[in-house]
Amino acid sequence: MRSTPLQCAAIAATMIASIAAANAQPGKVGVTITGLRSSDGVVRCGLYASADGFRQPGREMRGASAPIRGQSATCVFSNLPAGTYAVAVFHAERNEARIETGAFGKPKQGYGFSNNPSSGFGPPSFSAAAFDYRGGNQALQVSLQY
Repeated sequence: MRSTPLQCAAIAATMIASIAAANAQPGKVGVTITGLRSSDGVVRCGLYASADGFRQPGREMRGASAPIRGQSATCVFSNLPAGTYAVAVFHAERNEARIETGAFGKPKQGYGFSNNPSSGFGPPSFSAAAFDYRGGNQALQVSLQY
């Protein structure tokens, strides 16, 4: 039995809708961190889903760490639902679990945030680092500051 042009159009529309639905389903965000001053230690990343607790250790929605290769690293957050997120990262050169701060609260390790906002006058807000994730696979790049 042969399909009519109308049936072919309906099949194509169904396939397109299925592909769109698959892209909106949970996927992963890969965060590539560059600008590391050494290959010592690991990079630790925190994914935050709201301004509440942003940048505070233990308040992240998900945490990840990544080995350093060629002075860059990639943290991956898998099975994420669509939403608005922000990422904070730091270079744990001695495998520290938490970022250390010195005078006036400035981090002792390299640090960075999604969108690479300026932090010359203090840490950025959630909205400055926030990005929209609509599902599927998304890649971000964060450049560290020391």
